[in-house]
Amino acid sequence: MTLFGLLGFTTPWLLLGLLALPILWVILRAVPPAPIRRLFPGVVLLLGLKDEEQVTDRTPWWLLLLRMLAVAAVIIGMAGPVLNPDRGEGAEGDGPLLVVMDASWASAADWRARMVSLDGLLAEAGRDGRPVALMRLTNPEPVQFLAADVVRSRLTGVTPEPWEPGEDSLTRATEMLPDGAFDSYWMSDALTRDSRADFLATLEDRGTVTVFEAPRTLYALEPARVEDGNLQFTLRRLRAEGETEVTLAGRGRDPAGNQAVLVRQPVSFEAGALTAEMELSLPSELRARIERFEIEGIRSAGAVTLPDDSLRRREVALIAGREDREGLELLSPLHYLEKALQPTADLLDGALADILPANPDVIVLADVATLSGAEEEAVLDWVEKGGMLLRFAGPRLAASDVSRDAEDPLMPVRLRAGGRTVGGAMSWGEPKALAPFTEDSPFFGLPVPEDVTINSQVMAQPDPTLADRVVAQLTDGTPLVTRKEIGQGQVVLFHVTANAEWSTLPLSGLFVQMLERLAVSSATAQPEVADMEGTVWQPVMVLDAFGNARDGETLPGVEGPALVEAALGPDLRPGLYQGEDRSLARNVVTADTALEPMVWPDRITVEGLSQPRERPLAGLLLAMAIALLVADVVASLALSGRLRGAVSASVLLAALALMPREGMAQEATPPAPPAQEETAEAEPDTDLERAIQATSEVVLAHVLTGDDRIDEVAHAGLQGLSDTLYFRTSVEPAEPMGVDLETDELAFYPLLYWPITPDQPTPSAAAYAKLNTYLRSGGMILFDTRDADVAGFGSGTPEGRKLQQLARPLDIPPLEPLPADHVLTRTFYLLQDFPGRWTGRDVWVEAAPPDAELIEGMPFRDLNDNVTPVVIGGNDWAAAWAMDANGNPMVRLGSGFTGERQREIAYRFGVNLVMHVLTGNYKSDQVHVPALLDRLGQ
Repeated sequence: MTLFGLLGFTTPWLLLGLLALPILWVILRAVPPAPIRRLFPGVVLLLGLKDEEQVTDRTPWWLLLLRMLAVAAVIIGMAGPVLNPDRGEGAEGDGPLLVVMDASWASAADWRARMVSLDGLLAEAGRDGRPVALMRLTNPEPVQFLAADVVRSRLTGVTPEPWEPGEDSLTRATEMLPDGAFDSYWMSDALTRDSRADFLATLEDRGTVTVFEAPRTLYALEPARVEDGNLQFTLRRLRAEGETEVTLAGRGRDPAGNQAVLVRQPVSFEAGALTAEMELSLPSELRARIERFEIEGIRSAGAVTLPDDSLRRREVALIAGREDREGLELLSPLHYLEKALQPTADLLDGALADILPANPDVIVLADVATLSGAEEEAVLDWVEKGGMLLRFAGPRLAASDVSRDAEDPLMPVRLRAGGRTVGGAMSWGEPKALAPFTEDSPFFGLPVPEDVTINSQVMAQPDPTLADRVVAQLTDGTPLVTRKEIGQGQVVLFHVTANAEWSTLPLSGLFVQMLERLAVSSATAQPEVADMEGTVWQPVMVLDAFGNARDGETLPGVEGPALVEAALGPDLRPGLYQGEDRSLARNVVTADTALEPMVWPDRITVEGLSQPRERPLAGLLLAMAIALLVADVVASLALSGRLRGAVSASVLLAALALMPREGMAQEATPPAPPAQEETAEAEPDTDLERAIQATSEVVLAHVLTGDDRIDEVAHAGLQGLSDTLYFRTSVEPAEPMGVDLETDELAFYPLLYWPITPDQPTPSAAAYAKLNTYLRSGGMILFDTRDADVAGFGSGTPEGRKLQQLARPLDIPPLEPLPADHVLTRTFYLLQDFPGRWTGRDVWVEAAPPDAELIEGMPFRDLNDNVTPVVIGGNDWAAAWAMDANGNPMVRLGSGFTGERQREIAYRFGVNLVMHVLTGNYKSDQVHVPALLDRLGQ
């Protein structure tokens, strides 16, 4: 490309045509030679007459200039002008170019600007013929240099990760670098890391290195902490700038269950300050509703912090079976519980009937033996809905008949009459100690102090279920703590008292730790590694690099120690993790996270991301040339006196063109049907009209899922595909229809598009019978899980599991990934990719018969004439096909040429799909081989 300041030309030699403009000017200005003047007497009769319409004897200068400008615009437009073509020093050169991207959470805030800059860089490299490769340091892969246009078409799938590239990641990236010389283009996230130096030196050994960094600052939010009952927040920024105000927002569900901003508070950074502090006082109920805190307007996981149980003060109701004896506080059944729970929980006091309506998190019954029928029913209902009932033994429980002959609904085990006393003057043996906790116990990993001894306890009756319900026991195998699940809640029984009468357990720190493991209290401090031994935590919600929440239940569990001390990465994503009895959040930014700007060596060229976007000007100049030529025509007609006649003729032609259309429209419009009363007899007419409409023309249909938004996109997608078929093929589909599997007939439709949603109802047995008849009769169902097939077909995602459930009763033949020689790849267009909104490659179709072998000399197998009854994928084709009423795309795909190219391929796949349904496998016949080989260039 030849550059002239901010303007460049892809084919500059065409500008030589401008040299011909002076010659053209002379030719247009040339006039015939002057005529010979001869006297004619009859001219006297014309003297005094005046011609109202005069025509100039030569072309006016301004009309010549207009024509010169039109020709010049055509010449310059054909030369391929490009505004702002120079993308920096990194774009210079002619060898391979490696684009290195940190692609961390710190890059997400201005990711769109990075993609625009990268798109311009690849466009320049493509014009220079340079091969290009991409490497993301957060997830490095082997380097493969490809044509710049190929890499450019794949930019839609390039996204940042919600973690930083660590030392191990950079080491793997170094090992994956190819041999030989190449230039590097490092798109940095501007954060300093000690591990950069070695990788930078390796890149410099291979060629020049240019660094791109965003000029604007980076904001981050540390996890909230509790001090004096209030929430304390620390906000940080990367660079010290002037005084700045940002907004901290807390989002969660309002009382109606809708997502809303529950709290919003401005926070100011002082001039030159890197941190800002804020204190927030919230009621316990409001604090419990907040699901995330974030800095508004910053699309980055570093600006989001997820609260866990450490911020939520649990409501615990304490109820004792007897009063304090003679006012002795240490003998109170609740004294040690109150001391253990007051710092971390809100304690409720009152009668059980008064406490239940407040729906506490935990109810503690200390030596409460018997409940009334109404109380027992209310407590049981509360437990089934997710409550936790924590019971402690005592003299009253030991002397009662509760859970003796039959297991009480609110007791985890049956109990023996009386109790057990050891270590006293009237007993044999010494006080018993606790045995180490087993792996299946929620207390596993907690150290057992030697000074914890048990003197008395209530005994559990031997029972087949006893072993599964014991979570703590003594050294002699006697159960000490038992647990039973009831619905979504649980009942836990300590077989000793809550005070120090029967054991020294309430006097030890182990007592508080056991309460924390049971989620009775909320631990405000980060748990220690030793406390997490033996636990596995399931991700409930994870964050992507932009701070968006994703479902994490399909991800594998994480071991407790790794959750606390391991660095974030592919196996440990930032998010909310659920343990057996509590939740724990791993956030991107913590108090220990280094947030310092990177200082590059002086020898490295550092550029910003604020360059103006490259803009081709060829279309604009050619449009200008056409406009100038139209103006030339109008001016020429005006100078010749023919403008009025030309306008009249144009109006007449327009009127004649419109008259037949109006007539046909009136003729085609049926008379309005007479008004009818809404009676039960009108329903068959509606079904009849639907049947006539569906069979009179080709109609594509989609299955109604019950989700209005999904159904709307599916209808718009089939409408867009129908329009594409109308303009490109001989198929002229009518408006698509939505079908109810329970009530509508399916035989009218050649193709059913079935978007899968996790919550859609399962069809009835009658509906499945219709579906199987439809599949056996030659119909096709396109199943679309719309999840980009992130976990592989038939696994992982909620949509994939729902598809398995929906497809299990269907008569579906064996399936295989769509092979390269399948008829769908050549029914109308030659295709190898089948993108929709996503670009996943795996599309499943009916497996080819065993005898379908490749014949020598043919580029594909000779298949039978059957149509595959199902096509399964997850690329969200309807979103790519969807058009609004004005014919504009409803869902954006990528940006620029890449997105439009992806949409075009999606339409081509849809055309192939419909043509395959309507024509079968005729394109597998050998008669098509010469034409296909010719199109393939073979």
